Amino acid sequence: MSNSTVGDAAIAVVRRNTEEVQGKGDWRVFEELFADDFVDHTPQPGTTPDKDGVRVLYKRLRAAFPDFRPEIHWQAAAGDLVTTYKTYHGTHQGEFLGIPATGKKISFYTVDAMRVVDGKITEHWGVATLLDLMQQLGVVPALGGQQPL
Repeated sequence: MSNSTVGDAAIAVVRRNTEEVQGKGDWRVFEELFADDFVDHTPQPGTTPDKDGVRVLYKRLRAAFPDFRPEIHWQAAAGDLVTTYKTYHGTHQGEFLGIPATGKKISFYTVDAMRVVDGKITEHWGVATLLDLMQQLGVVPALGGQQPL
C-alpha cells in the first residue's frame, strides 16, 4: 500500500471511533477498533494508559454528557499516524471529574494523534481544553476579562 492509501485507511478508522464510539456509544465498534495492547500516552485523570482506561473515559463522558457529540474539523495522516482537530459538545447531566451535574451546555476542543496498525488503534496522544470546560461548568473562574490567545 502507498503512504496515501495507508493514511486514508487510518483516517477512516479514527473517524469511525470518533463518530460511532465517542458520538454514539457503540461499544461493539470500540472492541473492533482498539488493539488489545493499546497505549494512551496522555491518559486522563482517573484512567489507566491502556484499552481499559480509554473505555472507562469514553463511558464516563457518555454518562456525564448523554448527548455527547463530536464535531471533526479536520484530519490529516502521516502514514499510520492520524491527527484530528475536533470540538466536543454536550449537556452536563451526570457527574464528571467529581463535578455533579449542572445542566449546562458545554463545548471543548481537542487535538489528538492516533496510530493505526492493521486496522486497529494502537496508540494515542492528545490535548484537550479542559480548563475551558471547567470554566463552563463554573468550577474555575474565567480569566478576569482576558481574551483567549
